[in-house]
Amino acid sequence: MSSQEKKKIIFMGTPEFSLPGLSALIQSADFEVVGVFTQPDKPVGRKQLLTPPPVKILALENNLKVFQPEKIKTEIDNIRSLAPDLIVVIAYGKIIPQEILDIPKYGCINVHASLLPKYRGAACLNAPILNGDSETGVTIMKMEAGLDTGPILRQGLMTLKGQETLSDVHDYLSCLGAKILPETLKSWMDGKIEPQIQNDAQASYVKTLNKEDGKIAWTKSAIEIERQIRAYNPWPGTFCYDKNGKIIKILAAAISPDRPASEAQAGAVSWAQGQLTVACGQGSIIILKLQTDGGKALDTKSFMSGHQDFSTEILK
Repeated sequence: MSSQEKKKIIFMGTPEFSLPGLSALIQSADFEVVGVFTQPDKPVGRKQLLTPPPVKILALENNLKVFQPEKIKTEIDNIRSLAPDLIVVIAYGKIIPQEILDIPKYGCINVHASLLPKYRGAACLNAPILNGDSETGVTIMKMEAGLDTGPILRQGLMTLKGQETLSDVHDYLSCLGAKILPETLKSWMDGKIEPQIQNDAQASYVKTLNKEDGKIAWTKSAIEIERQIRAYNPWPGTFCYDKNGKIIKILAAAISPDRPASEAQAGAVSWAQGQLTVACGQGSIIILKLQTDGGKALDTKSFMSGHQDFSTEILK
């Protein structure tokens, strides 16, 4: 790529995960971001205040053109008029139709937060934690009409040590993707990358999560539950119900090295020697931080000082 020749890029992204990638393209001397497509402003919080997505805020701060269509397929002529050499997509949140994929000379490039072909789909940040994987990463790929099926241009790795939360993986991978993105795009445009076709036989799909996915089933093993708590922190969060049907949010936990008494019912709480322990289907977990619905997030010592009767709970 000539040092004088800036390539025109359209960026498509919406949440915080997209921000480092957009920043990297803005700061690069090799690219000109000619337009940013992001989701429409949405009502947020109890007051339902109309709030712009993070990508819109960053784009406007850098005086970029912002487009927020309800449906991306209505923008085909608009995108064509911007004459992009390349479209870069990072967590846009909408399927890009083939007519748009075909517009740029160098195609549409997606930064996906997993080591494809593993974990195609939406909840790819959560899945490696939930499944106890030893690594995860980002994949930069050329987009096709299929869901995350396109050929791979480059991957970056993150080692998992069994302690990471969703926030940890989110922040690391968003920055890792941004770090390798500009150089990967330059190499791709210069014809220095041979795309690697994915092996569909190794593919797995992860569905979009909802709040109910955070419900803890205490009959599962302590290992599964502890992973769930980390994988869903901060969203969708993990929760259960006390004997009065009130929501208890479990924010942090550790696997107990001690096995509960064999007759302990799954969900049974015990409070001893400063530790709040819950029996699981196999093993038990130590709750480190929790929160009642509408209450403050508290460490267990602070929580128990105001909820002494919690030590007799059977969580559901």
